[in-house]
Amino acid sequence: MSATSELCRLEAIIDASGVPGKIEALLPVGVRPRQLSVRTLLIGMLIALSDKRPAHLRRIHEALICLPEADRRRLGVIAQWESGPHLLSYRQTERTFGLANRVLSKERPDGRPSEILSEVTDALIEASVKALGGGRGPQSSSYAIDWSDYESFARPPHKDGRCADAQAAWGHRKTNHPGRSETFFGYHLQAVTIVREEGGPDVPELVRRITLASCKEDPPAQIVPVIERMREDGIEIADLLGDSGYAYRAPETFAMPMRQAGAKLVIDLHPNDRGPKGTHMGAILANGNLYCPATPKALFGLGPLAPGAGQQQTQEHDCRCAELARYKLSPLSAPDQDGYHRAICPAAAGKLRCPLRPASMGLSHEHPTIIDPPEHPPTCCVQQTITVPASVNAKTKQKHDYPSAAHRASYARRTAAERSFSQVCDPASNDIKRGWCRLMGTTPNALMLTCVFVVANVRVADAFAARQAEDRRRRAHGLPPRKRAKRRHSLHDLMAADANAPPAIAA
Repeated sequence: MSATSELCRLEAIIDASGVPGKIEALLPVGVRPRQLSVRTLLIGMLIALSDKRPAHLRRIHEALICLPEADRRRLGVIAQWESGPHLLSYRQTERTFGLANRVLSKERPDGRPSEILSEVTDALIEASVKALGGGRGPQSSSYAIDWSDYESFARPPHKDGRCADAQAAWGHRKTNHPGRSETFFGYHLQAVTIVREEGGPDVPELVRRITLASCKEDPPAQIVPVIERMREDGIEIADLLGDSGYAYRAPETFAMPMRQAGAKLVIDLHPNDRGPKGTHMGAILANGNLYCPATPKALFGLGPLAPGAGQQQTQEHDCRCAELARYKLSPLSAPDQDGYHRAICPAAAGKLRCPLRPASMGLSHEHPTIIDPPEHPPTCCVQQTITVPASVNAKTKQKHDYPSAAHRASYARRTAAERSFSQVCDPASNDIKRGWCRLMGTTPNALMLTCVFVVANVRVADAFAARQAEDRRRRAHGLPPRKRAKRRHSLHDLMAADANAPPAIAA
């Protein structure tokens, strides 16, 4: 794509967002008009970041003054003064960015984004999603969420507590060493990434929302208002995928507000949340479901399938999960406005044989049989159905039975969120490590990160369109589909290889 068409596409995204006019209306009016408008500043930020430059104001100024002369005059980079043509100076770039930063920040910064800053970041990224989708939204209502560390350029505070970046705080991040983490000084960056529907076609994995907050704020609590704003904007949210970092919270912090927003959670349970966690009317609470009191205890020890498991191990694991599902109390109705629903005994539902349900004993012996029913049957065994309030399994309830094959296949889509961060953390790309942006505070860093995700969305959309075009070309010529590169080699592959063979030379 030519530089001119790329500039036109970036300008279209900025104009569709409506952000320049919103910020300009908040800026003070001086005696002499500013040469650099907010619109041109945002375009310069996108140009600099699309060229994989760091988020420095000097780089933004260079990107603007290096444009063709016609574009510089059109965008106001070259202005006609009384003394003649005047080229934009760095001080003017710094001045406009500083004014925008001031009106988008809170009067008393606390490490969380202001309401107007959230509106600006949402509008910019949403404009990129719709512009790259041909004016329509994505063909999917499923999203993956994740957070990553974002280190501040400032040095950590001294013993007296002084620091150049007062809004940053100490946080923890994982390392490549299993079971070991390290501290960093900065912020938590979160992203909401579009993923394909279950069994649906592939879609471009665009980032639709981001949020940046100090490490002293709990990340799951900060993503809740982001999802709620999406719902208020009319964006449908079906599946919401998250790792155990989101699941391992009080239900009032994350799980319950997300269900209230209409999301169906597909989450990985923390090891401390797995297995039996009490009872309700005699039914056992485990992994987000209700189970018969006579469920074999060995089935509650099921955990997620180990990475790299073979075909036989996978089949055995899935068979045990299917057997556990026979003992589950099935919901008979959808939750009402207060979150209450009815659940039916598995024997009454015809999933197993139980002496307490004489009608179930007529089922075939392929169904599990309860050998030792409870001597004093609880309520769930006396009644055919029970009422389940919203407080039961409020933390662990999700769309699919955990850890079934259906849950595993659905949860595998969550890696799209990790790919979103790899797009901007890649050293060959923008590489948002410490020093990438040398500005302090939530607002300037959030503005820069919003622009870098807009640019990343452009790259992802272009790469997806190129893959789709290549697939259509291969189908038209009767060629087989593209093969993905094999990244894993089993022990069988290594043993089958000739140890004395010379190393393979790439063609």
